[in-house]
Amino acid sequence: MEPSITLEVHEEGSSSVLSLPVEPPKVGWECTSCTFINKPTRPGCEMCCAERPLDYAIPEDYQLDAEEQEWLQREEEATRQYEQVKEQQKQRNYQQLLQRDNQNLVPSEEAVECPICFVNLEPGEGVTLRECLHSFCKDCLRGTILNSPEPEVKCPYIDNNYSCPWQLLDREIKALLTEAEYQRFLDLGISIAENRSRFSYHCKTTDCRGWCFYEDDVNEFSCPVCLKLNCLVCQAIHENMNCKEYQDDLRIRAQNDHAAQQTTEVLLRLVKDGEAMYCPTCRIIVQKKDGCDWIRCTVCHTEICWVTKGPRWGPAGSGDTSGGCRCKVNGTPCHPHCQNCH
Repeated sequence: MEPSITLEVHEEGSSSVLSLPVEPPKVGWECTSCTFINKPTRPGCEMCCAERPLDYAIPEDYQLDAEEQEWLQREEEATRQYEQVKEQQKQRNYQQLLQRDNQNLVPSEEAVECPICFVNLEPGEGVTLRECLHSFCKDCLRGTILNSPEPEVKCPYIDNNYSCPWQLLDREIKALLTEAEYQRFLDLGISIAENRSRFSYHCKTTDCRGWCFYEDDVNEFSCPVCLKLNCLVCQAIHENMNCKEYQDDLRIRAQNDHAAQQTTEVLLRLVKDGEAMYCPTCRIIVQKKDGCDWIRCTVCHTEICWVTKGPRWGPAGSGDTSGGCRCKVNGTPCHPHCQNCH
């Protein structure tokens, strides 16, 4: 039986009783903005779109009506379609990323103006650099590479407030240049690195591009390009001869051989400049490439003091402090410029 409210009506000379049906209380949450009572399942107010209170909980015994069931089904279908579209977009983005990764040059997606020559480029005509995402025309990037004084080519973007610090990738440089231009670019980079290194040695074979960084205790360089064995002491190739034999032969040939004369002059200049010396035992020219003041002759194996230019030890050999440079005997260095390392 539905609940009702009983009213007693009084009229002049008579009275009557009326019963009015009572509307059951609505189940749902009250909007904090407009006080509208919303159905429990609605996430937002039906009238003003305000959010459902965070502390509201749908009653456990609540039964969804037909309208709510239809609305929830639509929401579930919309969510399913949204997730499907999002997954499809992810797959497209992934395939696009793979495609671009296989490309040496990334084409610009939008129309851009080259910041160097100010030419307007249609989508796909420009090149977007991978590291910094700045876009240019191909001709300007190619010119930047060919005119770069450094083997590492910086992005050419610059304005009044910013200069891009990022660099072009090798794959981008290779794709922008012809094969001959790219080879010259590589050769230039190698030449710059070689010339800037104090301890570099270039193979003495004519027109050979082989070179190396050397250490103080290494006297030979086997060129990986021409496979010739270079002597770092003599700065020459003298196969089947030791350093003394080569230098003796060099002095004889220098009288008539221009190349031998030039090599002799180089060795003598090294001695004069203090970058080489004569072995005190066998008199071949030896060099101290780097490191401490102790060196060993490559021919007679005499241990030599670089600063005194004499034998390290006395006549009895290693450990004989009666002669030689007498370094650190009684705690005294052998020379004012001794580095105390031998």
